Amino acid sequence: MELKIILKQKDKTNFLIKGINYSYANSIRRLITADVPTLAIEDVSFKKNNSILYDEIIAHRIGLIPLKTSGADEKSKIVFTFKEKGPGYVYASSLKTKDKSCKPVHPKMPIVKLLDKQELEFEATAILGKGSEHMKWSPGTVHFVQEPKIKINNKSSKFEEYKDKYPSKAFKKGKLDEKNILNNNLVDACECINKDILNIEYSNENFIFQVESWGQMSCEVMVKKALEIFNEQLTEFSKLMKKK
Repeated sequence: MELKIILKQKDKTNFLIKGINYSYANSIRRLITADVPTLAIEDVSFKKNNSILYDEIIAHRIGLIPLKTSGADEKSKIVFTFKEKGPGYVYASSLKTKDKSCKPVHPKMPIVKLLDKQELEFEATAILGKGSEHMKWSPGTVHFVQEPKIKINNKSSKFEEYKDKYPSKAFKKGKLDEKNILNNNLVDACECINKDILNIEYSNENFIFQVESWGQMSCEVMVKKALEIFNEQLTEFSKLMKKK
């Protein structure tokens, strides 16, 4: 197995894994989205709420606020307090806790708009959970595709006739460019226009992953934790097989 980074940004990473099969690739995808634990608000106790939104709707909203922390474990319970008066919007930044390592990833995420004399006050408890229980605990999104093998013929006699049908971002200096097509996710958009100009075949052993983080942790940490969980599960499975 071989891994190669294709694109690395703050909250998004694309990488290529060679020498695996479809089932292995899908296992990695599922582990990242469903088994890597993150922190999210689970319980909310309201003290005041005369806003336009019901308690249940506000509780659902704050449950979906991504929280970043460095010190949580399976037994951790982080308590937040919230107290605001209108008029004006109230944001995730108003969630206060004594744990300085824990804070909303997006402080300006709106919760509700309060009118004059309206108040919102509650206490919320965040715990670790997994995406398999609820999507609010999922650290991000992942998808993968089979590695495309692109053959480009910019000297084709049909190039001038068909070039306007290809996406503008697929070109570099007036010619179709493989790197631009891959980096801009334009494989599907270019595939069936004209096979004499551009032809694509797909590998059954090499897969390109795109991992995007909601912000609770980096893409690198998401992948590493997923692989650690995978190894633990395989070790446990191996032990159970030996007992049989």
